[in-house]
Parts: sequence; C-alpha cells; structure tokens
Amino acid sequence: PRASESGLLTTVGWQLAAGAPATYALEGSVFSAGSAVQWLRDGLGIIERSGDIEALAASVPDSDGVVLVPAFTGLGAPHWDPNARGTIAGLTRRSTRAHIARATLNSIALQVADVLEAMAADAVPVTALRVDGGAAANDLLLQLQADLLGVPVERPMVTETTALGAASLAGLAVAFWSSPGEIELNWALDRRFEPSMSTDRRQSMLHDWHRAVERSRDWAGTTDH
Repeated sequence: PRASESGLLTTVGWQLAAGAPATYALEGSVFSAGSAVQWLRDGLGIIERSGDIEALAASVPDSDGVVLVPAFTGLGAPHWDPNARGTIAGLTRRSTRAHIARATLNSIALQVADVLEAMAADAVPVTALRVDGGAAANDLLLQLQADLLGVPVERPMVTETTALGAASLAGLAVAFWSSPGEIELNWALDRRFEPSMSTDRRQSMLHDWHRAVERSRDWAGTTDH
C-alpha cells in the first residue's frame, strides 16, 4: 500500500486468495456527483428526469461563467472540508436554467479532474480514463471530462463495472477463468472521447473552478457576522 500525500485514500482493490498478496488502490471520494443532477430534478425542478440534463446543458455552448460547487454535504477528496457548502458563482441576468445545468455537468468533471491531479502527484499521470456507472451514459459529460483532463475518456460496453468485477472474481474462484489476464480480454470499448478543448480554455475553467471552491470552503464553520 502507498500512503497518499495529496488527500486521497489508500484502499484494498482485491485479494485473489487467502495468503496471496493484496492489490491496493488510491481512491478519491467525491460526495456529490450524480446527486447534483438529482438536486436539479428534485430540489429545483429544473429537469423532469435525470437524463434530461444532457439536452438542456447542450442547448448552450458553455455555462457563460456560471460555476457550481456541489458541496451539499461538504467537499471530499482531495479537499476534505466538512464545513464547505454548495455554491453557485458567476450568476448574471443572462444566466438561465440551461447554464446551471451545464455548470452542474462541469462540476462533476472538475471534481474528477481534482482527484486525478492528486493521483498524478501520488503515483503516475493518467493517460486515459475508463468510466462506468449511470453517468457514463451522458455523452456531453464524458466529452467535458476528456476536455478538462486533456486525456481520452473510454466508455466500455458494460458500464456496471462494480458488478462485473465481483462476477469476475467469482469466476476466478471457481476456475471459470484461469487468470486476471483472461478476464481482461473480455473488456470491450463502446466509445472513446478525445479531448478537443484548447489549453487556454481548459486552464481558464480550472482557474474559475478553484476560485469557486475556495469560496465554498468552511462556510458552515464561519462564525463571523
């Protein structure tokens, strides 16, 4: 195991047999990602279904300066601030629900960018990101993720990776597969998203995001009036 010096968690990835060496991983826990989309649906009523966010966010070219920090229950990795609170910065009279929707998708990708920057500092730079889960169905989000990371994002044919991993380990245990390498051959690519955003634009979005994060920090812990 490697202890993180950048605000990540060290966790056990898997152990194939009793007494066998364990494989460890670095984990970056983000508290609000998909739940931020649920908040747009249930809290604000901006969208009717979670899947509606993609079309709404795509109806504008960008967030027009709106930045959402979804620190509804504090900030997780790599910030670890339980007193941070949700913040929307950059609102103007031009701001619409589409800009807030776009800022919400940006916030998911930007939180991942923070985690992967920490991982690069602790281990090695990421050259490609493989995604899974319900949010992986959102093409706009995955393109934003590729743009903000500056590396390709790969969506597999099977996006329920947690369940697939458990099934794969069970298959190894009963000798359905002979080795992890045999399991790896079953992985299949659905779509690869290549970064297309300019470096200046990427750096500008990251700069504004970090400014907004700082404004959200310690909000619940502030006692000055």
